[in-house]
Parts: sequence; C-alpha cells; structure tokens
Amino acid sequence: MAADARATEGATRSGGRADDYLRDREQAENFPVALRVLPGRLRVHLSAVYDVARVIDDLGDQADGDRTALLEEFRADLATIWRGDTPKAPVLRRLAPTVRACGLSQQTFDNLVQANLQDQVVSEYPTYRDLLGYCMLSAEPVGRIVLELFGVSTPERIELSDRICTALQLIEHWQDVAEDRRAGRVYLPLEDLDRFGVTPSDLDQSQTSDKVRALLAFEAERARHLLDAGTPLLGQLRGWARLAVTGYVAGGRAALDGLRRAQWDVLSGSPPVRRLDVVRHLTTLLLRRRVAS
Repeated sequence: MAADARATEGATRSGGRADDYLRDREQAENFPVALRVLPGRLRVHLSAVYDVARVIDDLGDQADGDRTALLEEFRADLATIWRGDTPKAPVLRRLAPTVRACGLSQQTFDNLVQANLQDQVVSEYPTYRDLLGYCMLSAEPVGRIVLELFGVSTPERIELSDRICTALQLIEHWQDVAEDRRAGRVYLPLEDLDRFGVTPSDLDQSQTSDKVRALLAFEAERARHLLDAGTPLLGQLRGWARLAVTGYVAGGRAALDGLRRAQWDVLSGSPPVRRLDVVRHLTTLLLRRRVAS
C-alpha cells in the first residue's frame, strides 16, 4: 500500500512538472503548417499526442533531479490509460480520449519513453546502424501513431512511415549538433566522425570546420535519401491524412534546405527553417501526388 502511494505521488509530481513545461513553451512551435488547417477534431487528437511527446522529451532533456525516475513515473501514469483508469497528469488526461477514440497502441508511447531513458545512459553511437536502432524507439512510433490516428495503418504504410520519421529524426539531430553536444550527446555516428577526420572536440568549437561541414553534408544527403524512400506513402493516402503526412515531409525538406543554405554550419546555432520553403515543398508534393493519381 505504501509503495502504491509513493508511485501515485511520483506520477503526480512528474505529471505536474511535465505540464509546467508545456505552459512555459509555445505548444505549436514546430507544428507543421499543414496541420493547422485540419478539422478541429483532428487537431485536438494530434495536439494531444504532440503534447505528450513533447513532455516526454522535456522530462528526458530538461527536468531537474532524477530524470530516469521521472520518466519511469510518467510511463506508469501513462499506462493507466490502457487499464481504463484516470491518469494523474493533466496532459495524459487530455490524451486518454484520443487513445480511446483512435485505438492508439500503448507500445508506441512506451517506445518514446524508452528512447528518453536510453538518452540518460547512452551519449554516443558507434555506428549508423546503432543510431537507426535508437530511431526505432524515438522516431518510428510518431508516424505509427499518426497512421493509427487517421485509421490508415497497414504494414506497407508503416514501413514507409518508419523511413520518413527516421529521416526527420536524423535531420533534427543534424540541425541540433551544437545543442546536443552541450547536453553531452553526440548523435553523429563515431564511424562517420572517423571517416571524415572529425573528433568530438571539433564539435565544441564555435566555428564549423570544413571537415565538420563535409560530414554534415554527407549525413544530410543520407537523410534526404531516406526521406525520399518513404515519400511514396503520400500516394497511398487520401484526404486529411495525406495533407498531414505531406506537411511532415515538407517540413523535413525545408529543414534540409536550411542546412544547405547555412553551408552545413551547425555549430553557431541551429540553421533556421523558412516557412516559405515549407509551403513551397508542401505545394509541390500535393500537386505531384494529385497528378500521379
């Protein structure tokens, strides 16, 4: 009984702190432009999922104290949704109706928590394959949730979605090399650093060397190929689902434009993404798919 009380107290503490993070931030700061034109019901569901994903990331990246304990407590509170109980955290109470209405699976959310737990103990990845293993936890669940939310999930679409989401995760890492390094993490595979003659200390500099720029150009091109490999998913979707997923792809392409425009300078700050680029890619992708269909 005492253990149950401690667990409840912990879930409340982590959940309350998680919601504090949300109140202190612009909740839609990275919400794709396309998603803002979706019907209210869909925006509510997507926002509920997005907020929980943001909270999980914030608990893993910014929370004071024992982040592992906070993440475990939040995961325990999250699990109450699938047991039919009421979670303590307000952000999870907002998620519960979406889980019930859309039949969202618990495993995808568990994987998001697990990725952040991994961040607490793993600070670098020896190989690209190792990094892709991390993306299976941190990136792939997001796309799978979106497919479930729209009721369009199939094995083939999941495979294509996994490619898109992994590419988007990699692009985000390449935008945030300096920020991640300050947090003690290097997502650039060590085998690639060796290949380009880059050392981890090179990532501590305020100026981006030619070697680091060459490395980032290589990683960005690899992410672009992966994003392109998943793009056929757009042709399999219709209506609002296609618009939403196209918005994500357009955002990824615009982020790659930003990296290229900055000439792969990722150490002086995250290269900005221009909204005009997002809209341009969104329009091109939608028109291309319409002609193809």
